[in-house]
Amino acid sequence: MINPKEVIPGVLFYSYYSALRKEKVAFLEHNILVMQVSGRFTMETASERFSMEQGEMLLIRRNQLGELTKTPLDGEDYQTIVICLKEDLLRQIALEEQIEIAEKYTGPTNILIPASDLLRAFFKSVIPYVHHSEEKLTNAVGMLKVKEAVLLLLYTKPELRDFLFEFSEPYKMDLEKFMLSNFHFNIPVEKFARLTGRSLAGFKRDFQKIFDMAPRAWLQDKRLMEARHLIEKKNRKPSAIYLDLGFESLSHFSHSFKKKFGKAPTELWHDPT
Repeated sequence: MINPKEVIPGVLFYSYYSALRKEKVAFLEHNILVMQVSGRFTMETASERFSMEQGEMLLIRRNQLGELTKTPLDGEDYQTIVICLKEDLLRQIALEEQIEIAEKYTGPTNILIPASDLLRAFFKSVIPYVHHSEEKLTNAVGMLKVKEAVLLLLYTKPELRDFLFEFSEPYKMDLEKFMLSNFHFNIPVEKFARLTGRSLAGFKRDFQKIFDMAPRAWLQDKRLMEARHLIEKKNRKPSAIYLDLGFESLSHFSHSFKKKFGKAPTELWHDPT
């Protein structure tokens, strides 16, 4: 089986894994509904941690950074169904259902959905699409399945109306606080700008005022300083931390570290054995 499988392009995905997988950086651009079929799904952001197992559902708010861990349990493979609730589809549903939101959404960014026979039945109805995805299902079918999921969510929790149908851009948040909490995520500067509610030019301008450095230079320096702290003070092995700090390869991390501190990270780490 293909892992993961895109069942309906850009809308419906099915993941199937037989071993633990960890995705350090996930830029969650759209609202997402996750149904756990088997195994454990864990999502950790800068401020929250969610974990769910078989039969549980999580609604994830758009424009977030997170770390995803997918763990098989009790000898079973990890399986999950993901529905991407893109803004253009939600806007179309809002027009059809005459839904209007006047105020900005200020509720929780991630919501565990309570058990519901209707939602469970919906996800069971999705399984045939998983097994027949080679038949090139149309966007029209994808739209129908998304609409069905959205209407069932609203029936289960009517208060999700504001969560789903508020389309304003991210508000201009505290840039310093955000960057100090999220510097370890390896994403382009353009996405950091979007997540803080700024244009790229505005982000670079505000960043320079706050940190007195350009974003890319600050990110590199901050990650290296954190790496040195973890190696010297926490005795963390360099090969165990470089991905968590946003470096794409161990060689790149080691080269950058030595260039800044004059020593390779392995020279500062003491093997406890």
